[in-house]
Amino acid sequence: MTKKSKWVVTTLIALLILGMIFYPKFKQQFLGDPDGLDAPPPPQSPSARVLNINAEILRHQLLSDKIVSTGTIIPDEEVDLSFEASGKVVAIYFTEGTYVSEGDLLAKINDSPLQAQLRKLEAQIPLAQDRVYRQRTLLAKDAVSQEAFEQVQTNLETLMADIDLVKANIAQTELRAPFDGLIGLRNVSEGAYASPSTTVAKLTKVSPLKIEFSIPERFSSDVQNGTAIKFNLDMSDGLTQTYSAEVYAVGSKLDLATRTLSVRATYPNSDKNILPGRHTWVEITKHEITDALTVPSEAIIPEMGKNIVFTYNNGVAQPREVSIGIRTESRVQILDGLNLGDTTIVSGVMQLRMGMNVSIDNIN
Repeated sequence: MTKKSKWVVTTLIALLILGMIFYPKFKQQFLGDPDGLDAPPPPQSPSARVLNINAEILRHQLLSDKIVSTGTIIPDEEVDLSFEASGKVVAIYFTEGTYVSEGDLLAKINDSPLQAQLRKLEAQIPLAQDRVYRQRTLLAKDAVSQEAFEQVQTNLETLMADIDLVKANIAQTELRAPFDGLIGLRNVSEGAYASPSTTVAKLTKVSPLKIEFSIPERFSSDVQNGTAIKFNLDMSDGLTQTYSAEVYAVGSKLDLATRTLSVRATYPNSDKNILPGRHTWVEITKHEITDALTVPSEAIIPEMGKNIVFTYNNGVAQPREVSIGIRTESRVQILDGLNLGDTTIVSGVMQLRMGMNVSIDNIN
């Protein structure tokens, strides 16, 4: 093929491609589309479309304005038990995981040297008392001086003080429960050497219990001593159990990092079936309205500083401007703009336009 022939073939191919590109536009502009096959469908007006929606009839409902927070259950009292003195552990009197009473002897370290010292001092008491008696008799007869009598009396008092000191040292070898509670797992055995830094076990007071939680600063004026709360616990059967408690202490200042206020409530836990350390949800009811008109939160459309709710009226969506009041997690109180018995649209609200045809799939 010559160079001229190649040029001709290339030109024909280019013309064919250009014809395929521009022919549809040329046909539509100058010849029209008599069959109507290539014409796009005419746009539908909003009123011509039918949107399937869910609706709800406006009725009076109980509305509770609540503060919801997470909390932790903590013991009323808790302490790491340890001896005040050092020595070998000679006896352990408690069983792990059981309840003990205040003053119960839990463990003891060797006090043999102190007991011997105590017996030695107590043996001197009769002689010291006799000396005081004789000196008092002689003083009454002016046979001894006042100074001599005071000396023997001081010796007796010193002896008694020494005995009290030894008894106090012996008491430090005994580990006793400081309050009623549940004793945990022990960390020492008989024969081990213990010191004041050795934790023998943990003692926890589980009746009553405390519920510790925090609230945002905007609610700080709504909670005070005596405020009733409810806290919820997940049970082993998968259900949630609700308990009532009462606030007994409020923090003195806001946390600078979270801007929240710490609060503590108390629960009797008389049957001791709740253990500390559990996570809980806390609810505080601020206000409760028995006859509130409410709609779901998703039914409210914020628009240009207004709140709009669409209502269903003979198959047509109609917007209403409303005034809202209390807002909860799922509901919003309607103060004005809707009436009892109105049918409000609660789904697909972002697709709605005034006058749009709608069909109800489900109504509550």
